[in-house]
Amino acid sequence: MCSLLNKISDLNDMILQDKVLEGFDKYYHPEVIIQEDEAAPVIGKAANRNRKEVFLSSIIEFRSVRPLKVAIGEGTTMVQWYYDYTHKELGNKKYTLVAVQQWRDGKIVKEQCFYSSEPPPSSRL
Repeated sequence: MCSLLNKISDLNDMILQDKVLEGFDKYYHPEVIIQEDEAAPVIGKAANRNRKEVFLSSIIEFRSVRPLKVAIGEGTTMVQWYYDYTHKELGNKKYTLVAVQQWRDGKIVKEQCFYSSEPPPSSRL
């Protein structure tokens, strides 16, 4: 579990340093599946990275992004995040989400995000 703590801490730090895509490249598996709440999952690293690029390019201002809590289990991490930003199309957004990640071979192979309020469509960092 110490290894997972190191990995999720490094990933979180990269996000806080505005290195979202670098963190994604480093820690997500080529066959990663990412699901937003109950929406259909997006399969594959390329498709998910593209979603992140589109989202990030639509941010006008990030006022706050911070991890609130981190939990680690066997092969699993969970991070509760707080986001406050302005999006080109969606306006001001403030919400918390919990990202649950399943790890294999040192990479995230599955991630599901649960939101405190309705999230912007396909907008998870």
